[in-house]
Amino acid sequence: MRIKDILSPESMIMELKATNKEDAIKEMADLEVKTGIVNNEDEFIKSIWAREKESTTGIGGGIAMPHARNEYINKARVLFAKSKEGIDYDSLDGQPVHLFFMITAPAGADNTHLQALAKLSGLLVNPDLVEKLKQATTPDEVIKFFTDAEAAKDAQDKADEEKRKAAAAKKAASENKDDEKPLIVGVTACINGIAHTYMAEQALIDAGKKRGIEVRIETNGSEGVKHQLTPDEIKRAKGVIIASDKKVDMPRFDGKELTNHPVVDGINKPDELIDTIMNNKADIYHASAADKEESSANTSGGGVWHSIYQNLMNGISHMLPFVIGGGILMAISFIVENYAGGAKSPAFIFLNSAGNLAFAFMVPILAAYIAESIGDLPALMPGLVGGYMAAIVNGTNGLTVNVQAHATSPAGFLGGIAAGFIAGYMMVGLKKLFAKLPKSVEGMKPMLLYPILGLLFIALIMYFIINPIFSTINMLVTHFLNGMGTANLAVLTTILAGMMAIDMGGPFNKAAYVFASGAFANDPSSATAQVMMAAVMVGGMVPPFATAIGTAFFKNKFNAEERRAGVSNWILGFSFITEGAIPFAAGDPGHVIPSCVIGSAVGGLLVGLWHIQVPAPHGGLWVSPLANHILLYFLATIIGSIVAGVILSLWKKPVNEK
Repeated sequence: MRIKDILSPESMIMELKATNKEDAIKEMADLEVKTGIVNNEDEFIKSIWAREKESTTGIGGGIAMPHARNEYINKARVLFAKSKEGIDYDSLDGQPVHLFFMITAPAGADNTHLQALAKLSGLLVNPDLVEKLKQATTPDEVIKFFTDAEAAKDAQDKADEEKRKAAAAKKAASENKDDEKPLIVGVTACINGIAHTYMAEQALIDAGKKRGIEVRIETNGSEGVKHQLTPDEIKRAKGVIIASDKKVDMPRFDGKELTNHPVVDGINKPDELIDTIMNNKADIYHASAADKEESSANTSGGGVWHSIYQNLMNGISHMLPFVIGGGILMAISFIVENYAGGAKSPAFIFLNSAGNLAFAFMVPILAAYIAESIGDLPALMPGLVGGYMAAIVNGTNGLTVNVQAHATSPAGFLGGIAAGFIAGYMMVGLKKLFAKLPKSVEGMKPMLLYPILGLLFIALIMYFIINPIFSTINMLVTHFLNGMGTANLAVLTTILAGMMAIDMGGPFNKAAYVFASGAFANDPSSATAQVMMAAVMVGGMVPPFATAIGTAFFKNKFNAEERRAGVSNWILGFSFITEGAIPFAAGDPGHVIPSCVIGSAVGGLLVGLWHIQVPAPHGGLWVSPLANHILLYFLATIIGSIVAGVILSLWKKPVNEK
């Protein structure tokens, strides 16, 4: 597939009307919907902003590449847009953006589409092409410039490949390595793997060519690992450049000079990264367990605690479908029980059983994917078994098993987290222990040694240490929560609800939700756990409702695009989708976030004072029939939303729209 196949005159805006980042994204998204590329504008915009929250796609040099790949996209396409005056896009170099490339790929995009997107991204490091695009006046010119650049690059790649083969043949014939060019190897990868991965690859290769240095880059993008580095290339390389925003396979670089950076540095600072290697300024990488974890964390600028957070979030992200799917089915079963047939109803029995089965996998899946994040695939099975042992007591957790746990109650959610980290680091230790075994027994490690020893050690640790300790802790926490008075409980619900609005889907939001859902998972019948679930849902519903209220009743404080977005937030708020408020928070964090935190905290306070219980981990107001006080559940949400909406709207200055 050629680049012209993903460019189209109908998907081009030769002069954007927008003057700020939010309006630019909205204007481009409007055209994506109009041309049939996107089927749900609100969800698509949310995914674009979610990517911007990770790191700006304004890569510098006057270019921005907002991109998404999900089920709300019908077709792979690149929307091209220009702004003559330039738009402040929070770019990495602080300069305004003139050229926009909104890259879209459906969730099931095939490799041919992804390869074309990757090639287009790589071309944008060519300054001549960028300058021509800035001067283009028609869509046909844009397509022609890309087509010509693609043909030139294909010809150059073909010539380079022939030179490489000739050099390899010469080397094989003479075995004289004195004439070889210096070789630097590297890996580029970004979260979405659509654009930045390939731009960094091309920038590093081009920088190497200018200086007579051979650069070989392995890309870890949407279509998987490409140009995988061989052991011979790594051995021959002078050093390694990692330009990645996600975890890559690091131990193979043991003993090499290595410099580790975010992917945008590969795009914007290729000469600097190459200099680091060529001037021997890079540290020698040693593949210890700690270095392995720290390396992935350092790409995001975090450190050890950031690494722990990433591993925990890997487990939680895999666990949440079980919590939400199982919880909602259980919630529906309770509605059936209360209003349509009772506890003997076949519909109740079926829905409740299905929900309970999903819930039974929650802690094992959490532990398994924490372990997998730390120790890779060999740690998955020990993590799963450790999490399963944390969830059972006397052989029961919703699944049939003949195990007698060495504890009086399940270690539960906390024990599952401990099991995941223990299994992960245990597997890292086993890998180090067996690293020097003869190559003749290499195949035994993944097929025999890791499974047997991993299972044996995690079973011993869980049975004799973790389960007894954490089951006791779990009982103490449960008794403490259940024994909290109304005043103390109100303080807790106020804090939890307020945290839901701090970053609207980020670490604070997830920490509050995980705390409440963990207590609920340990004991779904606990009144206190049900109050905490009600509090986090109210806290999560307030931000979208607050922005909807503001845009509806204080129209002069919001621009036209914000007023349109506010309409959809009524539904998002009702459904407990906090992320509907992210575009507002991103555009005006100083006013939106404090207002929403106050409103959410007020809602949480009312939930605690009124002792509102909701026996479901998700669903917002859709699961209100399950609440013990339906009207009070609505009232707490309404009051918190009005407080936030009024504070926000009175605080903001009127918008002057021309």
